Amino acid sequence: MSSHHIVREKQEPALLIANGESCDPELLGQLLEWSPFVAVLDNAIWRVLDLGFKVDAWLGDFDDNPDFELVRAQQYPLEIVHTPDQNKTDLDKGIEFLIERGFPAVNIVWATGRRADHTITNMTNIIRYKEQIKIVMLDDYSKITPLNGSFKKWYAKGTPISLIPVGQVDGLQTEGLKYNLHDESLTLGYRTGSSNEAAEDGFVRIRYAKGDLLLMECWD
Repeated sequence: MSSHHIVREKQEPALLIANGESCDPELLGQLLEWSPFVAVLDNAIWRVLDLGFKVDAWLGDFDDNPDFELVRAQQYPLEIVHTPDQNKTDLDKGIEFLIERGFPAVNIVWATGRRADHTITNMTNIIRYKEQIKIVMLDDYSKITPLNGSFKKWYAKGTPISLIPVGQVDGLQTEGLKYNLHDESLTLGYRTGSSNEAAEDGFVRIRYAKGDLLLMECWD
């Protein structure tokens, strides 16, 4: 258990730490407080050791032969999981590990920033797991969630909301946005639903017929 609070295993989101740009320590601390299980990916472990917080599992292909005993000494007890599949990203492996363990939800940090190829791959690959686990990817400026056909949530007026298709999304309809969509299509690279916002205090509703869609709440 990695939280200072009493949280029940698999009733709160797990926390998955990738190896992109670090987020604000306050955000990380808030997530750690309520995470029953924390997993870290490959070389991010060294940054975690520097920060001094406890994790439960360390996943990686470990091609650089890290000092396992050094890590174990600072993180005991620690589950070390070898994930050598080169056809999957580290983030894919981490999400699939949590799905196999039965977690219903995961918060992901340190998955954006730094390398642009890693960032766009991480943000778009999460759609493949939308039916298996609830995913929220966070950094200092955004909160990204893959939708699964329909969505409803209460927002304060003016909350920034962007709808970004991964490929093409058809039959998209929204309610409660400043610029609503009415049975329309979005296509990455041609037309997206960026920089929209909640029109009033109240529920925003989104549904679509086909495709993969990311909901992004972004701020400056």
